[in-house]
Amino acid sequence: MLKAVSLSKQYSSHLALDQLNLEVKAGEIFCLLGQNGAGKTTTINLFLGFITPTSGQILINNTEITADSAERRKHLAYIPEVVMLYGNLTAVENLDYFSRLAGFSYQKEQLTAFLSQCGLQKEAHYKNLAGFSKGMRQKVGIAIALAKDAEVILMDEPTSGLDPKATNEFTALVKELGQQGKSVLMATHDIFNAVNVGTDIGIMRKGQLIHTLKAADINASDLQELYLQTI
Repeated sequence: MLKAVSLSKQYSSHLALDQLNLEVKAGEIFCLLGQNGAGKTTTINLFLGFITPTSGQILINNTEITADSAERRKHLAYIPEVVMLYGNLTAVENLDYFSRLAGFSYQKEQLTAFLSQCGLQKEAHYKNLAGFSKGMRQKVGIAIALAKDAEVILMDEPTSGLDPKATNEFTALVKELGQQGKSVLMATHDIFNAVNVGTDIGIMRKGQLIHTLKAADINASDLQELYLQTI
């Protein structure tokens, strides 16, 4: 579903991404590890079309994407570290608004069903997001991704700042996305969660993808050792 072929990004004298080759298939959850500045967020932003590549190809659903387009937006959903939603609107109103932007129109019962599917308590459905915790906002973000029927979901440090309970709930939701056949690319610093939630793991350094491995083939302790050796 999501593929980078020799993807590079140059900023003046700084090479932020260097000949990246990466593929995330349907049902896979690919976790990108690396220090700040390793190229994780640059990779996410290139796939999203927030920045343009210096060279290389981006393919989504086997179609090369060369610019920000309806084709890109049709397939992708984005969950950043801090989900930017409207605090003066309720969870249902936010979900309705962003669904309509994506070309979907749902009845209230369908909207609340998406929110319940993502673990948001019923009593919160009609409350303004201004009072929501980060974990609750993440659930609304995932509900939006489900409502727009995105096949690929990009996440940038989604568990940063979450308490253990919220992290565990978020992990369960992401695994469910994979089981539904969604492709997930997640940039993260959380080694334990990468092993727990991911099907595939990549370690980046100075704009290059140094290691790729199956999460089932390594435990958190060995991954941490490999990570520290790499960076």
